[in-house]
Amino acid sequence: MTSAEVLVDAFGRVRDAVHAAIDGLSSDELAQRLDWDANSIAWLVWHLSRVQDDHVSEVAGVDQIWTSRGWAERFALPLAPSDTGYGHTSEQVALVRVGDPALLAGYYDAVHDETARYVVGLADADLDRVVDRRWDPPVTLGVRLVSVIADDLQHAGQAAIVRGVLLRRRA
Repeated sequence: MTSAEVLVDAFGRVRDAVHAAIDGLSSDELAQRLDWDANSIAWLVWHLSRVQDDHVSEVAGVDQIWTSRGWAERFALPLAPSDTGYGHTSEQVALVRVGDPALLAGYYDAVHDETARYVVGLADADLDRVVDRRWDPPVTLGVRLVSVIADDLQHAGQAAIVRGVLLRRRA
């Protein structure tokens, strides 16, 4: 298995976790928060999608699909188009609502497809390319992609926990 195949598989696992967290939930359930300061499933999935879109588009040298393919307009969130959710306050988390759960899944799937299209063509040597010199040591492409996967899986896992609580409350 090549490094590119490992990355495609890992991002595919993120996709599976995202869908497992959101499938079958209503827009109201996606917006529910376990308490005032908790993140909703909608916010968690939107945020992980935005971060993946932001980080992968940067290293791939392409525009984010959030802005270039009209996703920001479709979501119509009262947030700046460049917002990824990083550092959001409780009030800002509450602003991330989706009227149609398919919109949330659609944006993530579009981000996933672009990510997979990019990583499938990487060679092992590409992963050593420095993509961020603001850190010591500088961040390589391989480290950046693994970081995105780890962050995505943490947020998808948080969404799964919220889902489990919501489903228990249904019963």
